[in-house]
Amino acid sequence: MAVTASGRRIRKRKLKAEINVVPYIDVMLVLLIIFMVTAPLLNLGTDINLPQSRAKSLETPKDPIVVSIYADGRFALMLERGNNRELTAADITAELKAIHGQNDNATVLVNGARDASYQTVMQGIDIIKDAGITKVSLVSLPADGK
Repeated sequence: MAVTASGRRIRKRKLKAEINVVPYIDVMLVLLIIFMVTAPLLNLGTDINLPQSRAKSLETPKDPIVVSIYADGRFALMLERGNNRELTAADITAELKAIHGQNDNATVLVNGARDASYQTVMQGIDIIKDAGITKVSLVSLPADGK
């Protein structure tokens, strides 16, 4: 050990061959948070082929209220079987408001044409929702045409 002029001993410290990893852990945690926040935003939409279903309908109303949506944007309302009337969006909303006033649990079936765009079908559902009806079901054909 070395001694200074005042008589104090000076201890030489040995060099440590270790890396201080605390800053690296902080950076890693910040990056982890950034990736966790941005990852759900990267998958906004993917193209997939949906499987066909053989599921059976669980409950079908006795007298269904059916709103038909055609590919060209026309709408029709069927209150009784076989009586499908083509109406404007405002007329359908008025009819469904009257039905909703009598029956709060009324269910409306949406019969969208195969060639109708998704936007057209959503406009039809919005018309039904504007009438105050919250129970909306989509009509489809079975997978194998049976």
